[in-house]
Amino acid sequence: MQISPGVLFTIAGFPVTNTVLVTLIVDIIIVLMVFSVYKAMSLRPGRLQNAVESVMGYFYSATKDIAGDRVSFIYPWVLSFFIFIIFNNLIEFIPGFESIRFFSQHAAEGHEHGVPLFRAATSDLNLTLALAVISVIMSHFYSIKYTGIKSYIGRFFSLKMFGLFLLVGMIELISEFVKFISFSFRLFGNIFAGDIALGVTQYFFVMFAFEMFVGVIQAFVFAMLTMAFMTVLTEKSH
Repeated sequence: MQISPGVLFTIAGFPVTNTVLVTLIVDIIIVLMVFSVYKAMSLRPGRLQNAVESVMGYFYSATKDIAGDRVSFIYPWVLSFFIFIIFNNLIEFIPGFESIRFFSQHAAEGHEHGVPLFRAATSDLNLTLALAVISVIMSHFYSIKYTGIKSYIGRFFSLKMFGLFLLVGMIELISEFVKFISFSFRLFGNIFAGDIALGVTQYFFVMFAFEMFVGVIQAFVFAMLTMAFMTVLTEKSH
């Protein structure tokens, strides 16, 4: 399994990869699930409604406990990241998911047997980096919006003890850019390594269960870290 996703075909010069295809499929599944739950909502909920309400309730309570009244704008991001990532992480465990091969002019280049038609989108660094960028940028956007530009800049630079705080501010600023790397590579590395492990291990069922667990944990970690960073950056200094 190669690091880069397989190109299936191009549209107006834009390469459509197997991870892009899976991302679209996951989006459709999530939308259909939302409509299904909405149409089936009842005072006597079924299993699907119970499961959805339990997940939503947990993340709302956790966000409210940590962020307080900022739950109104942080919670939607936390829940959205969790749902999107967990679906992308777990869809690859559908039997035969990566065994279907696609043959085309683009797929044939360097792939004698074609390329997998489907591949977990979170095993593509492009997607995990995009999620990291969204998470970090929105954290800083809300920081400026809810604390003010003066308070935001003051988090990194201060006129008091200028020399010392300039150094500390530079370190803080660099740490914000490091989030792009840590967010994206943590998720990508765990999912990509799991795909490789499943392909070479003889203890398939043990690894299968373990990688499902890792997929859930990685979605949870990404969502909770987003919550923590948004909460810290929107905390008004006194």
